[in-house]
Amino acid sequence: MKEHKLHIALVDDDEDDRSFFEEAIEEINIATQLFLFENGQEILKFLNLNQPILPKLIFLDLNMPIINGLQCLKEIRSHNHLDLIKVAIYSTSSSSTDIESAFAEGANLYVTKPDSFKKLTEIIHNILRIDWSKSDKELTRDNFIYS
Repeated sequence: MKEHKLHIALVDDDEDDRSFFEEAIEEINIATQLFLFENGQEILKFLNLNQPILPKLIFLDLNMPIINGLQCLKEIRSHNHLDLIKVAIYSTSSSSTDIESAFAEGANLYVTKPDSFKKLTEIIHNILRIDWSKSDKELTRDNFIYS
């Protein structure tokens, strides 16, 4: 029987953050395929190449060169064929301005990067278990922030 994998992407310019995230995904007992990108331009190119498999969830860093996270989010939300992709902003910033901007631009979740590998694994595991078909209907500023 073919294993069903959850396709997710991480867009982060920090190599260490990408490595920790990848290791955390490997620790979690959920079948996933992880796509890694260094900046917004890379993932936008990938998403617009009519890939047969698109990620269901994108973890998107805010502060990146070339195309930052908010610009990338805005571009993703402007394409109808990408409507079903969920976007979790994944940032070191806990600024209310950044959080408000991400919410206004259509992010589904705002995650402040944790300070330990254990916490990162726990957060990713919990996010991957979210039933997105129900959570969108209840999205408010109060449940938008995940930490």
